[in-house]
Amino acid sequence: MTERHDMTERHDYEYAVIRAVPRVERGECVNLGVLLYCRWREELVVRTLLPEAKLLALDPAVDLDAVARALRGIEGICAGGPAAGPAAGDSPGQRFRWLTAPRSAVVQPGPVHTGLTADPAAELARLFAQLVA
Repeated sequence: MTERHDMTERHDYEYAVIRAVPRVERGECVNLGVLLYCRWREELVVRTLLPEAKLLALDPAVDLDAVARALRGIEGICAGGPAAGPAAGDSPGQRFRWLTAPRSAVVQPGPVHTGLTADPAAELARLFAQLVA
């Protein structure tokens, strides 16, 4: 039996901001994107932006190509399939947990937050506008 979801009904979701910390020792960061996982739709989506001027203001020596590659990797893992590499067989929830695991790298996830929504795409757009753009 297929489970049906009413689009007017609000369901839980989880999200995390993707950030760049060009000089980890200073702790300064620039928000680069938002990951959003909806368990009720088994959907993992991401929206990113590479604000080069902001990153260069924090660290003129930042490797912008490496940051762009890291963002493309995150986008591939969210998309699933062959683009996800070794994570291709994992569920969207498993990929979200892997992407949001704490790490000490230039591109890293922020803390995971939760909310309720009837429209995950609209929620992703809202969060991106509020936290990144």
